[in-house]
Amino acid sequence: MANRIQATTKLVGLLGYPVKHSMSPHMHNTAFNTLGLDYVYMAFEVREDQIKGSLDALRTLNAEGCNVTMPHKKSVMEYLDEISEDAKIIGSVNTVKNNNGKLIGYNTDGIGFIKALEENSVEYTGKKIIIAGAGGAARAVATQLAFEGAREIAIFNRTFSAAEEITENINKNIPGCKGKAFELKEHELKKELKDASILVNCTSLGMKETIDQAIISSPDVLHKNLFVADIIYDPKKTKLLKMAEEVGCGYMNGLMMVMWQGAVAFKIWTGKDMPVDLIRKEIKE
Repeated sequence: MANRIQATTKLVGLLGYPVKHSMSPHMHNTAFNTLGLDYVYMAFEVREDQIKGSLDALRTLNAEGCNVTMPHKKSVMEYLDEISEDAKIIGSVNTVKNNNGKLIGYNTDGIGFIKALEENSVEYTGKKIIIAGAGGAARAVATQLAFEGAREIAIFNRTFSAAEEITENINKNIPGCKGKAFELKEHELKKELKDASILVNCTSLGMKETIDQAIISSPDVLHKNLFVADIIYDPKKTKLLKMAEEVGCGYMNGLMMVMWQGAVAFKIWTGKDMPVDLIRKEIKE
């Protein structure tokens, strides 16, 4: 088979640490192949002190753009030339487009999460939603849910000030939704979950390094009318989701969020629609 990579091939990358678990290279390269696009997607492990240099390299190499993942979604913003209005309000960036040396930041995480909820027929408008974590993904998910009509968003995080920053941003910019911040303590979480419709884990607890951990210690914290979402997709069923299944909750992992946020980013870079039916099948397998 002829090598697809040529001297004309456009580069798209993933910047983060760690990134070796990422499904994004497989997803995007499959889409490029399917549509016959002369692009390649690669993952680069980049530490915090290397972010500026990595973005400078995008310009130098004339790369088409990149995704940005943990833990750089917020810190990357200071090195960009322009940021979309919604990403400014969200306060984090996960997608960068190189427009002739001008780096423009976007956030597709929140849209991806909303699309994943809709695929699972989960109603979120007018609902109370609990989010654990206060990183870039949590900011995007919380803010997008508020934009889309959630009634109340409660953010739980070990560092209270980080949760408070997100909820204050929601209360300032999206008055139709009430934001509340809490320190991540299980008794408080259980209390707030009683009248909540959706619980979202946006922390890294449950990934391979912490596969035996979860944001809760017991299924008793949950109730069967709760929908539980975990943005982690490797493993496919985290300890939190196993507990949700035990209680009888509806649940989803982060696979479809990854696909949909990737589909929006794909359109930003290429101007083409990602073949989502094929990609859905690919990543589920």
